[in-house]
Amino acid sequence: MEHATAPPTAPEDPFPDDAPTRRPGRWRASAWTAGLLLAGVSAVLGCRAADTDAVTPVPQVLAFLPWLLAPAVLALLLAAYGRWRVGLVWAVAVLGGLAWFMEPYGKITEPDGPPLAELRVLAANVEFGHGAPGLVEAVRKHKPDLVFVSECDRGCQDTLREGLPKSAYPHRVAAGGDGADGSVILADVPLKRAEGVRGTLGMPGAVADVKGVAVRLQLAHPMPPTPGDVDRWRTELGALRDFAAAGDGRPTILAGDFNATQDHAAFRRVLGTGLHDAARLAGASRTPTWPTLLPRPFGAQIDHVLTTPDFAAHEAHFLTLGNTDHRAVLLDLTLHRG
Repeated sequence: MEHATAPPTAPEDPFPDDAPTRRPGRWRASAWTAGLLLAGVSAVLGCRAADTDAVTPVPQVLAFLPWLLAPAVLALLLAAYGRWRVGLVWAVAVLGGLAWFMEPYGKITEPDGPPLAELRVLAANVEFGHGAPGLVEAVRKHKPDLVFVSECDRGCQDTLREGLPKSAYPHRVAAGGDGADGSVILADVPLKRAEGVRGTLGMPGAVADVKGVAVRLQLAHPMPPTPGDVDRWRTELGALRDFAAAGDGRPTILAGDFNATQDHAAFRRVLGTGLHDAARLAGASRTPTWPTLLPRPFGAQIDHVLTTPDFAAHEAHFLTLGNTDHRAVLLDLTLHRG
């Protein structure tokens, strides 16, 4: 006697089309939370893709673009828990976009011509001069040839004069004076003062004589993109871009606290003049320099040393000076004869 068997049934769709109407409350809450997270991350990612810094809070969040991976991953998990298929696809697309833009920006090219001179460059923001004693120790230890110091007020400049012998750094160019306005360039190679870039904060300029080659130097310290100051930040980065573009191929070093990362369109336009981020050349393009309150690898790289293609970069170090919210950037460069 044959036994009747039930016809096979199709496997249940884990994500049925009517899931939103039958999903328990906690699943709906997960899907809604995932959607809100993805909407926020997508807005910032869209501005990055569109090459715009937009308006507050986009410029501030762009500084920490790699860390948007955390809410994107959380959204992916919530979408999976909430059985939201659209959310899953959306989250994967967002994660892919973030991964794409996390790649170091800019191409690596080798300088033409034979090497002419070695230069060690240090760029530091000493936060209203508080980090000046630590900077003196770092300079004594590492002996850079060029030192770009932001937020170096009169007291800070006095500390540098007392702590660093004039015989070691006989050439100095300063701008501004009080608080964050003060800045100074120190050098153990001959300097000639040049017109600096105008901005809210002091940004001195100079021309260095490096074995007979005139190297344009410019300290960078535009206003930070705090709410209400985004337009001024964008304008001052634009002024730095104009300085870089006016070089006509002459060897140039543009260094300091840019208050911008490679994810800011205004900063990429500075690089678009033909400058290279020396930390990028040395394989350290996303090592954070601010804020020191956060342990590595958290934070953002807003302090940079930018160079024309005449320079090669070999080593990058990020120094904790103490009493400042920035890490100093120390780079070994080689100037090649064009």
